[in-house]
Amino acid sequence: MLARARFLAAAGYATLLIDLPAHGESSGDRITFGAREGEGVNAALAFLRAQAPGERVAVIGVSLGAASTVLALPQPEPDALVLESMFPTIEDAVGNRLAGTLGPAGRHLAPLLLWQLPLRLGVHTADLRPKSRLTQWHAPVLIASGAQDRHTPWHETERLFAAAHAPKELWRVEGAAHVDLHAFAPAPYQQRVLAFFGGALARGTGRILSEEGAWWGRVERPNAF
Repeated sequence: MLARARFLAAAGYATLLIDLPAHGESSGDRITFGAREGEGVNAALAFLRAQAPGERVAVIGVSLGAASTVLALPQPEPDALVLESMFPTIEDAVGNRLAGTLGPAGRHLAPLLLWQLPLRLGVHTADLRPKSRLTQWHAPVLIASGAQDRHTPWHETERLFAAAHAPKELWRVEGAAHVDLHAFAPAPYQQRVLAFFGGALARGTGRILSEEGAWWGRVERPNAF
């Protein structure tokens, strides 16, 4: 997420980059597909608000980071949210990946894998449906995905957008698969995200948190708003 942090810093934003639980240098040995990773989201937001009380907070979450953020349902909500390449449900995510590896018949193996979640991880499929949780969010949201993404096909991104409350924006990145959208199209990405933050965070100062899951950060733009 360093490239995102650099362009945000150049625009006057301070950023906090984190490793979700069981990722990078954070502790933990099991990934729970967003169920427990949301604890890392809430911890990062609590840290930001303690360090810079009164500032506005934005979150950029990518793939698992986006799902972890939405599933966490932090209170209070961030003031703006960018969700990139997020799966609507764990059933969709597993089915798409199996189909991509094994062909269409691979989807029939998804129930067998998902059946193991409670036994191996202590989480249930009902806990891993960002689309359902997104209906409980009210922060301005920008939802983005690649037009050629096979892990999260475009019609699934449209389902997420339909579930979100206004104000909301949808960005289809032509030619992109399940990749780093900023690296794929840096200039359009920066223009789109900065314009979104400029409107969503227009009242005073703010912070940005980002994860790659997730990258998070803090924003201080007193001269820009």
